[in-house]
Amino acid sequence: MTLRDLDPADGRPVYRRIADAVRDAIDGGVLAPGDKLPSENDLMARYGVAGGTVRQAIGVLRGEGVVVAQHGRGVFVRSRPRIRRLSYDRFARRHRRAGKAAYLAEAEQGRVTPRVEVLFVGRDAATPDAAERLRLERGADVLVRRRLYFSDEQPTEIATSYVPWELAEGTAMVDENSGPGGIYARIEERGHQLDHFTEEVTARMPTPDEQAALQLAPGTPVFRLLRCAYDRQGGVVEVCDTVMSADEWVLSYRLPAT
Repeated sequence: MTLRDLDPADGRPVYRRIADAVRDAIDGGVLAPGDKLPSENDLMARYGVAGGTVRQAIGVLRGEGVVVAQHGRGVFVRSRPRIRRLSYDRFARRHRRAGKAAYLAEAEQGRVTPRVEVLFVGRDAATPDAAERLRLERGADVLVRRRLYFSDEQPTEIATSYVPWELAEGTAMVDENSGPGGIYARIEERGHQLDHFTEEVTARMPTPDEQAALQLAPGTPVFRLLRCAYDRQGGVVEVCDTVMSADEWVLSYRLPAT
């Protein structure tokens, strides 16, 4: 594998130019996702620079999320997202009728093996944001369901659902296993036919707890996806706050042209 030469007419710092050369090799397919980068010594010899310069160049690429360092093994090209989230299809009623929650239907389409670890289920006060979106009084009681999702044993997202307590009480939603079709099936069984969902997606760096739970390499960002589920009367029956590993997911949307 050969990295391109540095342009002597480029007046930028050498470490920036080395980072560009490595990035070009990645973008051009010379270095594929999962490939190991040349060692620090190899890069020092290739460009005739000191180790500190090479480390600065790698630091630029790590900061961009292009590469990840694995302790004792080296630096590798970050793998591309593995799971495509088809947001136009994942909440289709046919999945609930088949007894599949959205995540299971999604995993099946992505050909990965799903697993869900329930972290907490119980009655609690709504967060201010959840209370506002659910149109409840601040501090009102809600059912909180917090889960950690895995794909092929790799943690990929943390999801926390908030459901008005009067809607959840006395149903399987309060159990660790909410039953076939998940909580949306239980909500519809209570007479709240789902009409539509809204989602807001933002990106940020993870908190230390999120980084640990999702086993994120340093420099890996997350998506925050905030979803509201509406019934046919226009009421919000669930708010779900999801933190997703950005290097595991592609968020795919189909939007009407009219």
